[in-house]
Amino acid sequence: MIHFFNLIRWKNLLMIALMQYLVRYALLVPFQESHGVQTTLSDFNFFLLVIATLCIAAGGYAINDVYDIETDKINKPNKRIVNKHITEKNATTLFMVLNIIGVGLGFYLSYQIGRPGFFAIFFIASALLYIYSSSLKQMAVVGNVIVSVVVALSVLLVGIFELIPAMDLNNKAVQTTFLNIIRDYAIFAFMINLIREMVKDIEDIDGDHKAEIQTLPILLGRERANKIVFVLSLIPIFSIIYYVITYLFKQQLVVGYFLVLVIAPLIYISIKLFTAEEKSQYKHISLILKLVMLTGTLSLLLYNFILK
Repeated sequence: MIHFFNLIRWKNLLMIALMQYLVRYALLVPFQESHGVQTTLSDFNFFLLVIATLCIAAGGYAINDVYDIETDKINKPNKRIVNKHITEKNATTLFMVLNIIGVGLGFYLSYQIGRPGFFAIFFIASALLYIYSSSLKQMAVVGNVIVSVVVALSVLLVGIFELIPAMDLNNKAVQTTFLNIIRDYAIFAFMINLIREMVKDIEDIDGDHKAEIQTLPILLGRERANKIVFVLSLIPIFSIIYYVITYLFKQQLVVGYFLVLVIAPLIYISIKLFTAEEKSQYKHISLILKLVMLTGTLSLLLYNFILK
């Protein structure tokens, strides 16, 4: 059973679920009375939305490992799961079952809220993760962007399903304001994940080279790729500083939180990227980026102080 949970990256799935639950229960629900925010889904249907998202993400992780069998023999021989603990056939079947459940739930929820077109989001996400694993991964940067878009979409999905269907002329300004906040968090998730994916490409350069996958470090060399990722790592730092100064500067607790738990670790990552050479260093940077994603997500709990 532990190999099944490792295959579907249970820790990453917990992060996605946490992000979605915090968006709803820390950002939207607390401001229904004070700010007039209107949500669409019942608690149970929101739970189904999270399950649908997790099923599609878990399926993506499973099929990714199927296509990564050869590269994983070099990049992570001790952590290999497919064809070691779980057969390739069973992993592929798991991918299909999880996607049927995820897309099926998406179909049900879309009709429940009277927006059948929203069903396309689940279908596209599922298709993108499969195409990424089977072919797009071999295209420099494109694969990184696709995965990061899907991660950002998991955040944005809450706003799409909760706020847009309940929007009318009377509450449009309020709904749009909160939708914009969710959009900003989705952009944050996209940026951090994109950097992390590119760091992982540098870390996995040996296995990717043998498998003839054309990642950025293979096309340009590790040193040039490192410089590009370093420059990219500066973008979220300046973006968050701008965001804090523009919207949150009067809230000292909030400013302190972002400075210590989001901006400082990002600066640390940039410094480490500038000098990184060893595989272990890139693995460390990847871990810190995951922690920044967590601290960034947990900042949603601060909106009770921000939106007094």
